[in-house]
Parts: sequence; C-alpha cells; structure tokens
Amino acid sequence: MPYTFPRIYPILDASVLPASDRVAFIERLGCKLAEAGVILLEYRNKAGSNDELLADCEALRAAMPEGKVKLILDDRADLVERTGFDGAHVDAGDASPAEARRVLGPDRIVGTFGGSEELVEDILLEPADYLSIGPVFTTHTKQTSRSPIGLEGVRFLRAQAGPGPVLVAVGGITRATAAQVLLAGADVVAASEGIFGQSDPAAEFRLWLAELGQ
Repeated sequence: MPYTFPRIYPILDASVLPASDRVAFIERLGCKLAEAGVILLEYRNKAGSNDELLADCEALRAAMPEGKVKLILDDRADLVERTGFDGAHVDAGDASPAEARRVLGPDRIVGTFGGSEELVEDILLEPADYLSIGPVFTTHTKQTSRSPIGLEGVRFLRAQAGPGPVLVAVGGITRATAAQVLLAGADVVAASEGIFGQSDPAAEFRLWLAELGQ
C-alpha cells in the first residue's frame, strides 16, 4: 500500500548535533519529536564517518520506533538496512533512484531530486516515491548553486509534473511561508533550519502541525 506522506518533513542535519553527549542528545531530541507528532524525518550527514553516521542512526531509531516514525537516510542507500531506517533520499552523485530501489526493495521509501527551474529530464519515469523540488527560498543548511525558484517555480513544477507525483518542496521554508508553498502545489514541505534552528525543535514542530495539519 502506498505511503501517505505528511505535510511536514523535518530534516535533521548532523551539523546541529553536539560533539559531547551526542547519543543522549539525539535520544532526547528524537523522543521529543516523536511525542510532538513527527512521523517522517530525514537524517542528513554529509561529512561524518560511517561510524558516526551509524551511531547517530542507532540513537534516532531507538528514540523514534519503527512503525511510529518513518526515518529516511540521506545519500546512503547502502546503509539503510544496517540502520533499520525506512528509506533513502538520493541525489545526483549518489545511487540513482533505480539503484536505490534495487537495494531497498519495493517496500521502503525512495526519494530523489526532481528539479528546480524545471523537472529533471525523465525523472517521472524513475521508481521514486517522492521528488524534492527547489530550493524554494534561500537556504543556509545545504550547499547549492541553484537559485531560489519561489512560489511561481513551485506552481510551474506542479503543472509540469501533473497531479500524481508527490512533490516535496525544500529550501529556506519557514512556518511563515509553509502554507503558501503548499497552496502553490507542493504536497509536502521539508524544513531543516526552520525547525532545528529554533531553541526547542519539538515545540516548533507542534506550531507547524497546528497551522498545517498532518
């Protein structure tokens, strides 16, 4: 049965995690996020070692139990099985969506980059469960050379994609702009700094949830 995506997709970047007492911090954060209603979360670690990544993932999985929260691993489809995560997000330079699907099988989630100014050529033919689009606004948490596409860009990509594909808008989205992005045609808004840049990410997520719904 196809997964029904929530409207809010938090992205936990490893850069916000402390060096000391890291596991305990992750476990506390994960528990609070699950209690706040997070049911889908991506963990992103572009620079850490495999050992660091696996330790972080183990702590997240323990705090956000399988069956309650879908955890997505950025880039590393090859480590999803070891982490007990529920899927992977792959971009250019990582495994292709088809390769990720072969590794993960039919039941796990595969996401990939769908486009910015226009859809990536033939992306709708890929075996992906969702397509990320953007950056919608200026972002400070992920290095990109792409210019922000704005709300008009979201509308254009929805028209290009048609009504079927799940479009996840990314890049600089805040609680103040999230509803507009959804109205422009995104199914889901992903947020990193907009949630984890706040002093209490779980409390911030509750505010997003109250405004946007699940």
